[in-house]
Amino acid sequence: MDLNTLWFVLIAVLFTGYFVLEGFDFGVSILMPFLGKTDLQRRIMLNTYGPHWDGNEVWLITAGGAMFAAFPMWYATLFSGFYLPLLLILVALILRGVAIEFRSKDERPGWRRFWDWALFGGSLVPALLWGVAMANFLRGVPIDANFSYAGGFWNLLNPYALLGGLVSLLGFTLQGAVFLTLKTDGDLQAKARQVALRIWLPLSVALILFVVYTYFVTDVLNKLGVNPGPVPISAVVCLLISGWFISHKLDGWAFGMTCLTTIFSSATIFMEMFPRVMISRLNPEWSLTIYNASSSPYTLEVMSIIALIFLPVVLIYEGWSYWVFRKRLTAGGQDLHY
Repeated sequence: MDLNTLWFVLIAVLFTGYFVLEGFDFGVSILMPFLGKTDLQRRIMLNTYGPHWDGNEVWLITAGGAMFAAFPMWYATLFSGFYLPLLLILVALILRGVAIEFRSKDERPGWRRFWDWALFGGSLVPALLWGVAMANFLRGVPIDANFSYAGGFWNLLNPYALLGGLVSLLGFTLQGAVFLTLKTDGDLQAKARQVALRIWLPLSVALILFVVYTYFVTDVLNKLGVNPGPVPISAVVCLLISGWFISHKLDGWAFGMTCLTTIFSSATIFMEMFPRVMISRLNPEWSLTIYNASSSPYTLEVMSIIALIFLPVVLIYEGWSYWVFRKRLTAGGQDLHY
């Protein structure tokens, strides 16, 4: 494996980690105005991920930084072509971060209700648009001979990408609901399990349709690169199995299956793209690859040494933080910091 391939894999792992960890954050926030019937319940929901949300977003920041350093042409074309959706995601994430920190600073119901809906909107927008963006990565976008994006915003809102957005939105919401069954008890836990069962069926149908649709609108059948093989089927199978675990109240196994669904789905997209990083629908020869979009070999070498030193530290800290805040939050409302 050369350094170009290594950094493509690392960026794929960073995005996948972000989707898994931030996915249930998004899901809990989307469900908050509907499942939390009292202020105490909404505070409990917020505190299930409150200690982790900023650490989870580090995965996205690191992925963006790695993309900028390892594949600057990919970074430039992506941010110029996807400028508006990425700006919407950024604004939503900022609004969401402010809402998490400000919500419980004032006890007035109107104040807290406003930030509850800010959390909802600030999570729904990225949960939808990340799916739209990843589907467009796989389908391809108009890139010209100068490796510049030659389309507009509406090119990104094609039926295939919108279906991908629906899959990501439902998937993150399901993951959030199952996460709540692990972190809460009593009435809130029971309602979260009911919601998870209701979301599971439409998500399963949408994911199956997305997998089938992929074979008609992408070049997955005739391109060179990594054949995903059983990986996309594994994503569907894990999702179907999660429904059985949810219905039998095996919440830990259900959460594990939803996480595997996200991992296999993300892995499928990056495997089907490789060795390309952005696919041109105008001419396959104009696609950005891990070679024509990369930095110099020396830059990749230095980055590899830095990653080898600091990545284990980050992973150990992340695992330690989840271990420290592993306790289930009870209806009594103890230890609520947000």
